[in-house]
Amino acid sequence: MNSQFLRRVLLIDGAVSGAAGLVMVLGAGLLAPLTNLPQALMIYAGAALFPWTIALIALARMANVPRGGVKAVIAINVLWVAASIGALFLTSPTLFGYAFVIAQAVAVGLFAELQIMALKRQTRAA
Repeated sequence: MNSQFLRRVLLIDGAVSGAAGLVMVLGAGLLAPLTNLPQALMIYAGAALFPWTIALIALARMANVPRGGVKAVIAINVLWVAASIGALFLTSPTLFGYAFVIAQAVAVGLFAELQIMALKRQTRAA
């Protein structure tokens, strides 16, 4: 696939993921008491975003972005949203903690939706 729209969405997803990873890893000590989410969860979830960021940027920079790669990105984004909602039931977050988790889950869900839209555009164009 050679869609500029898809490439931009993947790059922005990567940039936002990298920034969120930095905030979660470097700010875990500050965020944990404010959110009442486990500090270790913040650190590990944030650290998981670093290779994810690299993968998204690498995928976006490929000469032809493979459809299967985009479908995998969508699936992983959907799993992240589900895991985020699950974390709300497995922990006892503060109101700010709920807002923090829900806001990032909505952002990730939005990226998944934009990636789905890009796939549909390519299918119609082909």
